[in-house]
Amino acid sequence: MQIQLSQKERMLLEDEKNQEEVCVIKYKNYAQQAQDPQLNQLFNTLSTEEQHHLDMLNQMLQGQQPNMTHPQQAQQQGAQQQTPQGGMVNPGDKILCNDLLSTEKYVSGTYDTGIFEAACPTVRQALQHIQQDEQRHGEQLFNYMNSHGMYNVQ
Repeated sequence: MQIQLSQKERMLLEDEKNQEEVCVIKYKNYAQQAQDPQLNQLFNTLSTEEQHHLDMLNQMLQGQQPNMTHPQQAQQQGAQQQTPQGGMVNPGDKILCNDLLSTEKYVSGTYDTGIFEAACPTVRQALQHIQQDEQRHGEQLFNYMNSHGMYNVQ
């Protein structure tokens, strides 16, 4: 099924595409820098999911129905990363996590405009789907940080 995009929707999708490209690059680069193997795995999982978002945006920009099925590998790895581990906080890992949590907060917020301004129900539903994923990514980062003494809730 072909979808017809308005000029506004095309502009919004292009903006989100740029944000997702940054997310993919950050997660891939930070996975290589992470000292904790669990954090490396989390970053690689989230990189795969961000690539999936980028693919969805590209599909819509090409007038195609987006494939909203999550990558199977990411679902399995995401479930494994929940195991908390204490110990010493690596300052470098903490900086990476803080930056990515800030990125997820920002990117999740950028989807609000697209969701509210999309005339096409398919586009709106896809953007809502992606935004929920972004919020889940933020939650996973927060949980990792909280369980490793990087983000203490008082």
